[in-house]
Amino acid sequence: MRRNSLVAILAGGVIGLGGALQASPIQTEAGPMDILPVVEGLDIPWAFDFLPDGGILVTERSGRLLLIRDSGSEVIEGTPDVVDSGQGGLLDVMVPRDFETSRELFFTYARQQGRGAGTAVFKARLSEDGTRLEDGKTIFEIAEGTRGGRHFGSRLVEAEDGHLFVTVGDRGDGPKAQDLSMHNGSVLRITRDGAAAPGNPFVDAEGAQPEIWSYGHRNPQGAALDGTGQLWAVEHGARGGDEVNRIVAGTNYGWPVISYGVNYNGSTIGEGTQKEGMAQPVYYWDPSIAPSGMTFYDGSVSDWADNAFIGSLKFNYISRLSGDPLAEVERIESDETLRVRDLDQGPDGALWFLSVGNGALYRIVPSPGG
Repeated sequence: MRRNSLVAILAGGVIGLGGALQASPIQTEAGPMDILPVVEGLDIPWAFDFLPDGGILVTERSGRLLLIRDSGSEVIEGTPDVVDSGQGGLLDVMVPRDFETSRELFFTYARQQGRGAGTAVFKARLSEDGTRLEDGKTIFEIAEGTRGGRHFGSRLVEAEDGHLFVTVGDRGDGPKAQDLSMHNGSVLRITRDGAAAPGNPFVDAEGAQPEIWSYGHRNPQGAALDGTGQLWAVEHGARGGDEVNRIVAGTNYGWPVISYGVNYNGSTIGEGTQKEGMAQPVYYWDPSIAPSGMTFYDGSVSDWADNAFIGSLKFNYISRLSGDPLAEVERIESDETLRVRDLDQGPDGALWFLSVGNGALYRIVPSPGG
C-alpha cells in the first residue's frame, strides 16, 4: 500500500522520492549546519532504524510500520495488534547486526493484558520483498498488574553480546518500580527468544523477575550504548528530575523513593534526593524537558565525537551532552526540532531525528562551505 501523503527527499544517496531539497540552515557550536527533511507526512511517529540496503523503518504509534526506499514508501503488513491508547501503541523498532543473514526485526508495543496493557517485545522476519513481517510472535511481555495508559518506556538496544536491553516505565504506578516481583520501572536484559539472559543479577533471587537488569526507573524513553559498549538510559521525571543514568547491573536508581523533581501538585517525592543504596543520576534537568530518544555520536562532525544527543518533547530541541561526567553543553533548536521523539546516527555519518510535532524525519549535515 503506497502512502501518497508521504514525501521522501533524496538524502545524500541514502533514500529518496525526488523533489526539491529544502534545507533549513542553523548555527551550532560545531559550525553551520543544514537540517534536511527525509520523510514528511508521518502520523505520530515513534521510532526509526536503518536497514543495511539503505531502507528505513519507521513506526507509527497507531500500529503502522513503514518502509522508506528510493522508490517510495510502503506499509509493511504483519505488525502485532497494539493497544493504541494513551501513550501506548507500536513503539520502538530495532534492526539487529545480523539482519542480512537472519532478516529478524524486533519491536516493542503496548499489548493487551486483561483489562490493562503492558510493554511487550515482538520478533518477526522481514519478507524478501519487504512487504510483510513473517513468523511474528511476542517473545516477552511484562507481568500483568497495571491498567493505565502511561509510562511504557519501550526502548530496545542490542547489547554487544547480542542480548536485548528493554526499558520499561513504571506504568504510572511508582511504588512498583521498587518491587522486584514486577517488571515495572526497570531495564530488562533478555535473549533473542525472550528469556532472561544468562548472568542477569536477579536470576537466582527468590520472588524477583529474572529479566530485570536494573530497577527504580520512572519512564526511560531513551537508551543507547556508548563507544565502550556501556548502556545509558534517559528517563522522564515528574515535575523536574529528568535523569541521564549510566546503567549498571543490579542497581536501584531510586524512583519513587528519591528524585530531583517534585510531584505535579508541588509536594515532595519520597525521601528527598538521595538515599544509601540508591544510585545518583549522572545528569538531571530541572525543569523537566521530557526527554525521549538517545544516541552516542561518532560520525562525520568531529566536534561531536563521543557526545550524547537526546530529544526534548517539551521544549522542542536536541540536547547535546559531553564531558565526564556527561552534562548538557548545547541546545540545538529550529522549527524542525518540534517534539523530538527519536534520534540515531545514520549510515551516512549524519545525525538523524524524528519530530512528532512535524510528523517528519530529518538529518543534520554540515552546510556546504561551512
